[in-house]
Amino acid sequence: MTTAACATLGRGVFKEPIVNFRNVEVKGLGLSGGSLDVVLSVYNPNGFKLDATRLTYQLQVDSIQVGTGALDQQFVVQENDSSLVRLPVSFTYAGLGAAGRQLIQSGSVNYRVLGDVTVKTPLGSFTRPYSGTGRFSALSGTR
Repeated sequence: MTTAACATLGRGVFKEPIVNFRNVEVKGLGLSGGSLDVVLSVYNPNGFKLDATRLTYQLQVDSIQVGTGALDQQFVVQENDSSLVRLPVSFTYAGLGAAGRQLIQSGSVNYRVLGDVTVKTPLGSFTRPYSGTGRFSALSGTR
């Protein structure tokens, strides 16, 4: 009974981490596709560190899923601080369809990154969703 009460109390004082999309960094482009790193910022608004144990992600370009995956590498976000997390994504132009043609023709496309992050805290483990959008320009990076 005491454990359940502590878990309920813990959930009341836990502040969810804030995950924001930061950037897309193109690592390489070829004739058939390329690779990039999606960079996320994970902010911890709590007065204790968070040990992130898993971060899942989906990268969409104009509503077309380009890449998915999970980062199972642990990272720490100190109290009231942020950490940058890099997620590797490989893609093919054929997989992008119309969005790939738009990127080639106009040099820019809309994107969305979403997923969830799991953290361990002194109050227990929590999994929370995140989402971010923007526009990628091959000439100037993200906006």
